[in-house]
Amino acid sequence: MKKNTKKFSSLIAVIFAALLIGITILSNNTDSEHYSAGNSKDEITATDKGSADPSKKDTAEDDKETENSSKEEPSTDWTEDIFAGYTLIEVDGGDLSGHREPNVVVDIGFGDREYYAFTNEYGQLVKVIAKEIILQDDSTEPVTSSGRYYRDEAKVPGVESKNLDEGHVIADSLGGVSNAYNITPQNSTLNRHGDQAYMEKVIRDAGGCTDFVAIITYPNTTTQIPSHYSYTYTIKGNVIKDEFDNINPDEYNASLESNTSTSNSNSSSNTTAPAENSSSGSNTTTTVDSSNTSSNAGSTSTAGTVYWTPNGKSYHTTKDCSTLSRSKTILEGTLEESGKSDPCDRCH
Repeated sequence: MKKNTKKFSSLIAVIFAALLIGITILSNNTDSEHYSAGNSKDEITATDKGSADPSKKDTAEDDKETENSSKEEPSTDWTEDIFAGYTLIEVDGGDLSGHREPNVVVDIGFGDREYYAFTNEYGQLVKVIAKEIILQDDSTEPVTSSGRYYRDEAKVPGVESKNLDEGHVIADSLGGVSNAYNITPQNSTLNRHGDQAYMEKVIRDAGGCTDFVAIITYPNTTTQIPSHYSYTYTIKGNVIKDEFDNINPDEYNASLESNTSTSNSNSSSNTTAPAENSSSGSNTTTTVDSSNTSSNAGSTSTAGTVYWTPNGKSYHTTKDCSTLSRSKTILEGTLEESGKSDPCDRCH
């Protein structure tokens, strides 16, 4: 009985030893596999860093996309810098109040147009800009029979004068609204028939323009009546600059004609003085001695058509004379009908 027990114990010892050896071998194999897998991972990392770690790959791609996105998109909107120092406020396009807030910027474009008007610390309208001028479209926009968006314009101080209009900086036809941030008291003739009207026509005929900038100046800080306008805009790649004073162009041209005639008369008198004895009269001396060209032009004008303005002192031989370019009313007929005796110095 004791002998059998001894044999049974030996058998258990052998089995235990065998199990222990098996566990040791299995453990070594597992470590070997782990080592091999580690080498394999290192090799992938060395040959293809972009796909070794999926999480790192996603992060790298996200960073790359962010970088590309920042390059494609502009760093700031074009309006951000120009708004610096101003408070952006909203004013209804048809607001008839003539009051303006100081140091503000207002969108004065009808509908979705982005036209911006700026005031200074005195509430004077000093600048209006538009990246693109988009013409009025009466087929899709609520336009009145008179071509207006609104029934009236803002009553900016000064427009009560009979000689001043409620003048749009950007006209209705060009998509501008009628509140005080787009209206200035402007000479009626200038607004309706002068440089302001001519500029608006040029932009309409071109189908719009880009990079529009209006700079408005004043004689002092207390008035809302401008003294000067300066416009810059681009049409088909050509930069156009228009500058003019807030005055009646007809009266200005008439004064130019008067000054030119006076200067011409004085010059002729000084030139002809030595030849006085050879002439039969002072009038004849002035006409003949001024120059042969003037004499011939004068005889041609007498026989043909001449042009003049009601308040002008001179007559013109061509309707395209530069001194007539800003005149609202140009008359034509014979020299006798004009009642003028002085020829224009620029036409002759």
